Amino acid sequence: MATLPYYPGCTLNTVAKSFDVSARQSLRLLGIELTELAQWNCCGASFPLTPNNVIGLTGPTNVLVQSQKAGGTVSTLCSFCYNTLKRTNLVLKTEADRRAVLHDFLGVAYDGSVQVLHLLEVIRDLIGFAELKRRATRDLKKLKVAAYYGCTLLRPKSVAIEGTDSPRIFEDFLEAIGCTAVEFPNRGECCGSHLAMSNEDIVVRLSGAVLASAHAFGAELITTTCPLCFFNLERSQKHRGTVRGPVGLPGTRCIPKSNGCPAGDRGCPPSGATLPILYFTQLLGLALGVPETELGLHDNLIDPRPVLRAKRILREQLVASS
Repeated sequence: MATLPYYPGCTLNTVAKSFDVSARQSLRLLGIELTELAQWNCCGASFPLTPNNVIGLTGPTNVLVQSQKAGGTVSTLCSFCYNTLKRTNLVLKTEADRRAVLHDFLGVAYDGSVQVLHLLEVIRDLIGFAELKRRATRDLKKLKVAAYYGCTLLRPKSVAIEGTDSPRIFEDFLEAIGCTAVEFPNRGECCGSHLAMSNEDIVVRLSGAVLASAHAFGAELITTTCPLCFFNLERSQKHRGTVRGPVGLPGTRCIPKSNGCPAGDRGCPPSGATLPILYFTQLLGLALGVPETELGLHDNLIDPRPVLRAKRILREQLVASS
């Protein structure tokens, strides 16, 4: 079995363990063992934008140094980690002054040569979507899934997972595992990100716009690569108990189409409607036949299993457990 150096990051070791476990289980079935870096630390979760904030780059730089020791390539799942590591790598490649300060501070020379890969890139480039389609053992019944990229997979363009205004890697992945990829206008819009800690109303509004847009375009669930997006999209629904009222604050009426409702002519979802959120590795595990109990579906705040049972995707497991 091939091995691939792997940086899980903090969240996948704590509140997003299902993201980590479902990835490891799925990749084993595809012939790749994700080998966790022997030593790693938090990447900082966001790239420091102030040019003279060199200290803010020490965390991600150390991760890259450890990745170089592991062979020169590192894979990651979390889009925040991916974004931070790639942007730090770019600085170390192109900015000699900051590179010199970091070398002095860390006591080690590093030139930005590590290849940082998102697991979607690993699947596309090392396994291939055609091979993934061949390996899928469970029929996902053309489940209608909205691929939510969010901010950090796409911006800035210098480190984007695809350097195009119309990325397809996520949709191609979904189609390879037997889903119907739902393209929707808000797939690259912000969910509110770290504002969840300081201004929940804004997060509810922004996440609500994403949810309503996906629902309006026919999605039965949403998939993401980001634990914070996952948290915001789930919690904003629980906050109101519905995806209705996408761009109004809690307790307010829906915004009409003329004022920018993301649902447009398609209209708002019915009162009480919710959209389950899944990590893309949970869907991957389903397609590859990983047992439901090893995918952490029961840990999701909005239980996706009723939708999967209604589509008869989990029928075999239900029979086995009865």
